[in-house]
Amino acid sequence: FGVPVVVLVGPGNNGGDGLVVARHLHRWGARVTVYLCRDRRAPDPKLDIVNSLGVPVVAASDDAGLARLHELMDRAHVVVDAVLGIGRIRPLTGTVRDILVMLVAVKARRHDDVRIVAVDVPSGMDADSGDADPACPAADITLAMGYPKVGHYAYGAASLVGELDVVSIGQPDGLDGDVPLSLMTAANMRPLLPARPSDSHKGSFGKTMVVAGSRNYIGAAYLAGSAATRAGSGLVTIALPASIQTAVAGKAIEPTYLPLAESSPGMASPSAASDVLDALDGYNGRLVGCGMGQAADTRAFIEAVLLSGAKPPVTVENEGEFGVVRRTNRKLPPTVVDADGLNTLARTARWWERFSDTAILTPHPGEMARLTGMSTREVQAERIGVAVESAARWNKVVVLKGAHTVVAYPDGRAMVSPFVNAGLATAGTGDVLAGSIAGLLSQGASIEDAAALGVYLHGLAGERVRDRLGDTGMVASDLLPELPPIITGLRLGRSLREGDGE
Repeated sequence: FGVPVVVLVGPGNNGGDGLVVARHLHRWGARVTVYLCRDRRAPDPKLDIVNSLGVPVVAASDDAGLARLHELMDRAHVVVDAVLGIGRIRPLTGTVRDILVMLVAVKARRHDDVRIVAVDVPSGMDADSGDADPACPAADITLAMGYPKVGHYAYGAASLVGELDVVSIGQPDGLDGDVPLSLMTAANMRPLLPARPSDSHKGSFGKTMVVAGSRNYIGAAYLAGSAATRAGSGLVTIALPASIQTAVAGKAIEPTYLPLAESSPGMASPSAASDVLDALDGYNGRLVGCGMGQAADTRAFIEAVLLSGAKPPVTVENEGEFGVVRRTNRKLPPTVVDADGLNTLARTARWWERFSDTAILTPHPGEMARLTGMSTREVQAERIGVAVESAARWNKVVVLKGAHTVVAYPDGRAMVSPFVNAGLATAGTGDVLAGSIAGLLSQGASIEDAAALGVYLHGLAGERVRDRLGDTGMVASDLLPELPPIITGLRLGRSLREGDGE
């Protein structure tokens, strides 16, 4: 109550939204001042309402040297940026640019003493590309009107958008049925949770096979297998090189183990692929690739495991990079492919023509670059487009990791995670994500639902850890114990984060 707020109002529809914000904040008890960055065209009913309420209105055209604005910003606790919206963005010039430059300077000087709230987009940012004028102020919170915009999720845009909150503007139900891009929220993720009947047993919640780990990446097997367990899989088996089993089992005591023959210490032998395939009967989901390395024999092993096909059992010979490999083709459970599984596919010509299994691919931008033949910069410049086009080409669900992780489907749809968390930029968090998705698959979730839900739960877990520890020094294993309470909270409809659709 009584918080000083400055609402920067532009000449167009975005400024009109700012006037609506101003009148509601005034009625809720804030000390609001409206600042007209440009004179608005009459008649202006929204401005008339603000005037009738007695809200102070200052016009830039009457403010020599922007002296009054400087005074207002120095006292404000909140500045609402409603200057420019989602229309075509031109280089900022004149008074509008001077006002936004002042806002940037005030934020740099006062830091958290003033919060910037942008209406739809920070002024000067393109809603389609995420490109921004150098004078564009970085928002702490962006309120997207009705729907998120593609530019909100462009590479680098997160530093300008801040926390993104999609605000309903009363659009009728079903109006967005044909919109191919949507934001993950608690409201649309909750129905995707696998059921947990009270009279269940461990067999009710599926079996997950995690093929992971090597001499140099022992932790990957532990993190991925433990995540599948924490996500709710009834039984998890970790298939790993035999010599590292003791080290992993000493940390992860709940899974069962399938020790694999080795070509050298800690490296799976190509001959072990048949053991994995023979053991898959009765499993409901599998994960392949976390921390396996790219030694020649390991790649041969991964190739044999992934490219065995999903057909009636029959022994066939295939000419691969490492010579003729005999395989028994059979029906396989849906697969999550991560890390070195992806790197192996990237080295295999037209791999998607041989990899017929139902699958989710979980690349980070570098792995996506290798899979597509693009540069990492090109992937990041068009994250949503690249993910959607690749999902359609490969007929796979694609999870392109990073700030605002993208989940793309072969039919052209995509979902975007609301989470941006520097604390997740640490080794092993991708293993936790892949294991979580595999655990959800094993409980009967579709590949579309498991991918989106796994990304959302992983993001929530990251926020929970960041809130407790900060974003420096988080480690991947911190996420594991957060998964069960987050799943329970989502199932029960508890408020998990602000702006998630609750």
